[in-house]
Amino acid sequence: MPKSFRVHLTDDDRRLLQASVTAGAAPARKLTHARILLKADEGPSGPAWTDARIAEALEISTPSVERVRKRFVTEGAEIALNHRPPARHRPRRLDGRQEAHLVALVCGDPPAGRDHWTLRLLADRLVELEITEAVSYQTVRRTLKKMHSSPGGRSAGASRLEGVATLSPTWKTSSAPTNSPTIPVAH
Repeated sequence: MPKSFRVHLTDDDRRLLQASVTAGAAPARKLTHARILLKADEGPSGPAWTDARIAEALEISTPSVERVRKRFVTEGAEIALNHRPPARHRPRRLDGRQEAHLVALVCGDPPAGRDHWTLRLLADRLVELEITEAVSYQTVRRTLKKMHSSPGGRSAGASRLEGVATLSPTWKTSSAPTNSPTIPVAH
């Protein structure tokens, strides 16, 4: 199948791309896209590699090569080289006030007859208290994970089993620098 979007680099474009590839100081994706354009160049001084050959040499997929070529031809070099921001914006499910209510619930006592809060119980309670119209337990999970909290963690009132044997020994550490390795302490 013939290529629809053919890359023809100017001498300035080629010098700019080669300089960025040789410097190697850009993000990996940008360098890969520069390499794709250099290899796909069908101009007088370009190698004019096929998409399959470029994909094999750079260890990427053929559709990736096609996308970069298309973006270069339709939108220009700058757009083809740089990461495109996401097309859609997802608004937050819970705002700061609602997250504060969630944390207050987690830190409080669980419902009667329960030892701890579950994600589904928390989601149901947020709706029940009219803090939000609807929320999934996965949103509750992501919010708590983002806050380094969990409904079963110590800060939520749950306690861990004491006296459980561990596989790692207790290590003796010192603030004084030594040349010898740290030695485990026997109990």
